[in-house]
This record gives sequence, C-alpha cells and structure tokens, in this order.
Amino acid sequence: MTTTSSPKSQSSRSRAIEFILLFGLVSALGDITYETGRGVSGAYLAFLGASATSIGLVSGLGEFLGYALRLVSGYFASRTRAYWIATFVGYGLLLSIPLLAYTNRWEIAAIFLILERIGKAVRSPAKDTMLSHASYQVGRGWGFGIHEALDQVGGFIGPLIFAAVFAQRQSYRDGFSFLWIPAVLTLVALLLARIRVPNPEELEKPSSTESGANSTQNSALPRIFWFYSAFTFLSVAGFANFQIISFHWVTQSVVPAAQIAIFYAIAMGVDALAALIIGKTYDKIGLTALMVVPLISLPLPFLAFSSQYFSAIIAAILWGMIMAVHETIMRAAVADIVPGGKRAFAYGIFNTLYGAAWFVSGALLGFLYDQSKSWLLISIVILEILALLTFPLIVKNRNQKLSTQ
Repeated sequence: MTTTSSPKSQSSRSRAIEFILLFGLVSALGDITYETGRGVSGAYLAFLGASATSIGLVSGLGEFLGYALRLVSGYFASRTRAYWIATFVGYGLLLSIPLLAYTNRWEIAAIFLILERIGKAVRSPAKDTMLSHASYQVGRGWGFGIHEALDQVGGFIGPLIFAAVFAQRQSYRDGFSFLWIPAVLTLVALLLARIRVPNPEELEKPSSTESGANSTQNSALPRIFWFYSAFTFLSVAGFANFQIISFHWVTQSVVPAAQIAIFYAIAMGVDALAALIIGKTYDKIGLTALMVVPLISLPLPFLAFSSQYFSAIIAAILWGMIMAVHETIMRAAVADIVPGGKRAFAYGIFNTLYGAAWFVSGALLGFLYDQSKSWLLISIVILEILALLTFPLIVKNRNQKLSTQ
C-alpha cells in the first residue's frame, strides 16, 4: 500500500527534493573549492619539490584521516544528533584550500590539504545521514545520484576556472586565491539549507522492523554491513588516486601541467553524468550494481600509467565513472543495509575503512611507482580480483536477510 498521494506525503516529498537540491548546491560550491585543490594538488606538490613517495603519503594520509576520523564524528553524530553543527564545522575547514595561495613549501601545503580532508571527516557522517533521510522519499540511489550530479557540477567548473587562471597567469597562487569566493558561498548556501529544512530526519519514518530491536542504539550492525565494508576496502585499495596519476602525467610529459585541471574537470563531468545513471540502476537492481566497481577499476592503471596522451583521456573518463559509483551507490547502500538509529555510526565505520583503503592506495601505489610500475599494476589487479571474490558473500547475506523478512 502506498501513501505517496496524500497531502502529507506530497509535502514530505517536496521538502525532501528541496533539501537534496539545496545540499547539492552546497556540495557544488564546496566542490569548486576542494575538488579543484584535490585535482591539482599532485602537480602543485611536485612544483614545490615533493617526490612521488611524499605525494603518495600525503594524499594517502589525507584520505585516511578524512575517513578514519569519521568513526569519531559518526559516533558523536549518532549520540548527539547534532548533525548541523558537525556539517557547519566541516565545511568551515574548506577555507584551508584558498590558503594554499600563501604557501612556498610543500610541507605547509600538505598540512592545508590534510586539514581540508579532516573537515570532510567532520561533516560527512552527519551530512550523509541527513541526505539518507531525504533520499528515502525519492529512492536511495536516485537521491544520492542527484546530489552527486549537482556536486560534480562544481567539480567540473572549478578545475576549468583554475586552468583558465593558470594558463593566463602561470601562477598557482592566483588560481588558489580565486577559491575564496566559492568557499565563502558554500557556507552561505549551507545556512540557507538549515533555514529551509531544519529537521531532515523527519522525512524518513522508521519501518516496523526498524522500530524494534534493530533500530536501538544497542543493536549490533548487520552482518552484511561488514562483508560490504570488506568489499569496499579491497576495491578502493586497488583504485589509483588522481594525485599519483597526475604526478605521472606531469613528470613523464604525458599531459602538460596547464591541462591537468582540465583533465580533472573531464573526470568530474563524467562523474556527474554517471551518478544519475548508476543511481537509477541501483534503485532497480540493488546491490548487484556494485560489481561495476572492481570491473571498471581493473583497466584504469594500464591506461593511466601509460605514455600515451589519448590513453590519459580515457583514463580520466574511467576515473570519473568509478568516482561516481563511490560517491553514490556505495553511500546509498549503507542506508539500505543499516537502520536509521545506527546509520551515522555505520557511516563513520564504513568511511573509516574507506579512508584506510585510500591510505593503502596512496602510500602503496606511490611507493611502488618509485620502485617498479610492473609491481604497481600487479598489486592493483590482485586487490580488485579479491574484491570480486568478496562480492558473493554480500549477495548471500542479502538474500538471507530478505528471506527472513
């Protein structure tokens, strides 16, 4: 039986859509800031004198902290329900990216980049939880897909503007100085979202199963959640980050430094389009859609670490597709697996493991790049195959869960 035609349900759906769109605007402005910094950080650190190993460690450590600290922020978000406070604090740390305009040492630039990742750790569990409540009204995959598409509009626009500034001025400082504008506007848009939809958790009513023991603060996380987290860890650990890829392109003269931001913009544009498609696909076929992650991650390193310009273009497109899956259905699946009462904490745990995988990817692949590209490729293939072998356990536990309902 459906109640979507009732005035109350229609009102909830409208408010949910408004919240998703407003948060999409927040993320779009935020992405103009931090995705631009993320996209050029490898090349920028190399410009300041960092080695591939240093860049790999910095990017890996930043991603690790950006996810590991979500365990803490997710726990407190679940306990306090202070979702908006965590979100405002986290987005406030975006200001560390325009501060890169005033650095002359790669070590200081690394600190600013890591601070931005910490800010994402603070805000993400709370933000994802609020978004999961709103997406309940429109479909998890579609809700996260719309948000990610809007999110990546900023990820597409920001690097292009940075590339234009860099091409004209040949100055990283001028490019980073521009980012003060979207960083401040992000906070303004977030305040508007808070005013318009102050209580997004009201948009999702707990089901009869969630209102029982499984939704209490003392209930254990579902078994399938842990298999899903293992699958995520392995598939992400074998995913080459853009910092190492862009370092290869610049140092091996595959892609001119002035075009790195453009290539990242291409990836973000693909991410935006793919997010809508994969989101709808997830709502139709469920967790099976996640198999695409290791399957399309396998050919990426062979394209990204080649010496051909055309291969670099294909790699940027493929990288954007993979990120679309990471940022949409990987997050949406947590909401479908875990009841609302434990969801923020589950997002914290999930993202901690996700960040650990980014750290393994950054540190391991950066080290292997300096030592042997053959071992780098072999390691990625092994990790993605292990992820594929883990997936049947997710399906088995999902089927068992459905059979008991």
